Amino acid sequence: MFEAFFDFTGTPFSRDISVKELLETASFKELQGRLNHVSRMRDFGVFTGDAGTGKTTAIRRFCQGLDSNKYSVLYISDSGLTPRNFYWETLHQLGYEPRFYRGDAKRQLQKALAVLVDNEKKTPVVIVDEAHLLSREMLEEIRFLLNLRMDSYSALSLILTGQTELRETLKLQVNEAIWQRVDMRFHLLAMSKEETTAYITKHLAAVKAHGEIFTQSAIGVIHEYCGGIPRKVNKVAAACLMAATGQKSKADR
Repeated sequence: MFEAFFDFTGTPFSRDISVKELLETASFKELQGRLNHVSRMRDFGVFTGDAGTGKTTAIRRFCQGLDSNKYSVLYISDSGLTPRNFYWETLHQLGYEPRFYRGDAKRQLQKALAVLVDNEKKTPVVIVDEAHLLSREMLEEIRFLLNLRMDSYSALSLILTGQTELRETLKLQVNEAIWQRVDMRFHLLAMSKEETTAYITKHLAAVKAHGEIFTQSAIGVIHEYCGGIPRKVNKVAAACLMAATGQKSKADR
């Protein structure tokens, strides 16, 4: 509706825009660098951010940039993830038919990762998204993943991403053994006002917008209302475009 009104070539502020077209804030770039370091070193990384700050988008951008000849990405996002589901999902992604019993599937994954590392010369990058929802049982299983061979050798890069409470959960005394094993920690920040301005401008440029669509004062209001959270900025900016289209149509009658 508003796309035709503004003569856009697509829909701005939507998921359809390629991650390569999105603004990379200073915090976003820092996160990319740390993700790449963790994958290269086969480390254990915990990356957090408030809801809507772009964690999953950052992960997509990171995965697209990995060399498929050197890395094998296993991405899991399941709010009710259990150890058994974890082994089944990772084994399926690796092309194996998982064993029925959890213990057998665990050993099967260990062998599969060894084949990937030793024979194919690839680094497995296991990404668990929405990790703030992991159960205590699944967090305990993380300890196994970090000890697939020995402390001096890591068979994989393990990345947990989730909302802010993930950090607080891992800091609890009951999870101290896991928290101490974290090699890299990073918290993705919301956008500054300047970044919100650049973000909106880049989204509009991606759909070939003509002229000034949002005034600086309007962007200031959007930033303050949304707190610099990209997902909120997307929704409010799209709503503004829709409202502007509706008001113009009414005025033309």
